[in-house]
Amino acid sequence: MLTLLGVIAGIIAVLLIVAAVSPKAYSTQRNILIDKPAAQVFDYVKFLKNQDRFSKWATMDPNTLKTYTGVDGTPGFISAWDSKEKNVGKGEQEIIKVTDNTRIDFEIRFIKPFPGIAQSYMSTTAVTVSSTEVVWALASKMAYPMNIMLLFMNMDTMIGKDLEIGLANLKRKLEA
Repeated sequence: MLTLLGVIAGIIAVLLIVAAVSPKAYSTQRNILIDKPAAQVFDYVKFLKNQDRFSKWATMDPNTLKTYTGVDGTPGFISAWDSKEKNVGKGEQEIIKVTDNTRIDFEIRFIKPFPGIAQSYMSTTAVTVSSTEVVWALASKMAYPMNIMLLFMNMDTMIGKDLEIGLANLKRKLEA
């Protein structure tokens, strides 16, 4: 019995040491080319309510309760969601900064199923007068010792796939 407890304690100690030296942050970004002028694309993506029409996460549960506070497209605007679906959860997204015609920065605060904070942005860059590159990026941290999960989960692939779906939806919407 004592040997078994010693083995369990040893495994826990190794996991905690590995977590202490493991990455604590992750980031991902994806981009897409949209055949519309940059100003037109930016005027669409700067409004968080429009994410309800293209973001994979916003469309996962049609019964999600959504609330909005402030003036959309401006710093301080908050888009909140609450879903009974575990993969959607509860949280809010706030516009932190808007750089006219180029970038919108927001902070995402997750409440359920796991608390967390992510920094995200969408940027638009004119490639030609009638085409725009859109970049959607997200970065976050995992607290110790939960950060050990980053060794087993490829967040770039997991989150990146959802960003790709959202950007493809955005392209279809704006080019229609």
